[in-house]
Amino acid sequence: MREGRAAAFPEELLTGRLFARRLLPSDLDQLTSMHADPAVMATLGGMRTREETVGFLDRLLEHWRTHGFGLWLLQSREGGEFVGRGGLLTVEVDARVEVELAYALTPRWWGRGLATELAVASVRLAFEVLELPSLICMTLPTNDASRRVMHKAGFCYEKDVVHRGLDHVLCRISRERWAGLSREPPYRDQPASLVPKA
Repeated sequence: MREGRAAAFPEELLTGRLFARRLLPSDLDQLTSMHADPAVMATLGGMRTREETVGFLDRLLEHWRTHGFGLWLLQSREGGEFVGRGGLLTVEVDARVEVELAYALTPRWWGRGLATELAVASVRLAFEVLELPSLICMTLPTNDASRRVMHKAGFCYEKDVVHRGLDHVLCRISRERWAGLSREPPYRDQPASLVPKA
């Protein structure tokens, strides 16, 4: 990442159907509720207590302060309802520091293409704003829905890894691959509101 590029990373973002904003300490209750949902957490290492969620949120807030980018809280643009959280995080995988696309939505919003919408927006920012050489995304081998999101956002399978004690598939998209895909759906179909808010 080029020096100073993270300073341009948006704390707020609009996509076609989502409003994303930087996580805040006041988001604890919504995250706690999501982390107590067994359907959501089945592919994310298991349910978390409120105390565990406090630690999780503290790490995410520190990530924003340290790196200048991180996860957003996701809300629906129509009605402002809580949708989930997602964005970009630094992570160490196989002794290498990577930037990962991460997302988790509550079940009410599954199957509507919102995870793909967020993924496409996040990938674009990774390459246009942060100017990363590549971006990874990981999920459990059995999480077919997440693997479909990765595929639609342009990621390609790279290898199997063990991450946080669980088997994962690691997929990657390079800046060169994204440059070719950016003229094709779903990138081409993204609205102009993807541009970070001023």
